[in-house]
Amino acid sequence: MNFILIAVIVLGAIALIAALVLYICSKRFAVYEDPRIAQVNELLPGANCGGCGFAGCGGMADALVKGADKGSLDGLNCPVGGSDVMGRVADLLGMAIANGEPKVAVVRCNGTCEFRPRTSEYNGLRSCAAMHSCGAGETACGFGCLGCGDCVAACQFDAIRMNPETGLPEVDEDKCSACGACVKACPRSIIELRKKGPKGRRVFVSCVNKDKGAVSMKACKVSCIGCGKCVKECQFEAITVENNLSYIDFTKCRLCRKCVKVCPTHAIHEVNFPAPKPEPEAKETVANNERKEVQA
Repeated sequence: MNFILIAVIVLGAIALIAALVLYICSKRFAVYEDPRIAQVNELLPGANCGGCGFAGCGGMADALVKGADKGSLDGLNCPVGGSDVMGRVADLLGMAIANGEPKVAVVRCNGTCEFRPRTSEYNGLRSCAAMHSCGAGETACGFGCLGCGDCVAACQFDAIRMNPETGLPEVDEDKCSACGACVKACPRSIIELRKKGPKGRRVFVSCVNKDKGAVSMKACKVSCIGCGKCVKECQFEAITVENNLSYIDFTKCRLCRKCVKVCPTHAIHEVNFPAPKPEPEAKETVANNERKEVQA
């Protein structure tokens, strides 16, 4: 009987000591998590796309709470949730947040099958990353779209599709969340997030070829040749030429479209603008033709 009693006492003492050690460890090594992080995480869309610059919505929620503690949410934005989600997050954290202008993915390559003929055949893995690592691809342009659709596979919102006729990706503006997954997936950096613009209107150089004009024109008939005519035409200093390539800064562009008219290779694109009004001479020609038709 004494042996049983001693065993019970010893085991009880061990359990008490173990409980005390666990209690001390739990207090000593406890990790505190702000309850607001879970609340913010519930407001976020849960896409875990990485477009905010963090690994997932959990990381974004943590950054938002820390930003609120520091008194600013500048630079933190959820591209999927947009202004609605960020507004609810700001209300929860008791912060004010500036409304950022919406962005959309833009494909900066105009080298369709018509203008950028195929010069070789690639028989390896049908991946832009794999093809890019092997060389220029199936055309003479070492900068343009490879057409394997890595961007399509990376998009979680079904916002990009490959056009079988042109061989280029096309972005659905209504579905695009500007998460940036397609930007990261493109090995040649031809996809860029740009300001969506008023009424979805924007102007951009649809080329990333940095070769000299004569070389780039041999590879693609609609490539930018870095002639600088667009720079001279722009009154807002929104266009620069570097490494034989023009670039339009969307933060300075006023959408006047004068650069579009002077580009000799039609490398500058305008999106969602109304059809241009006919010139006075063209109007007079149309009117004369209509008169002739009536007289006939």
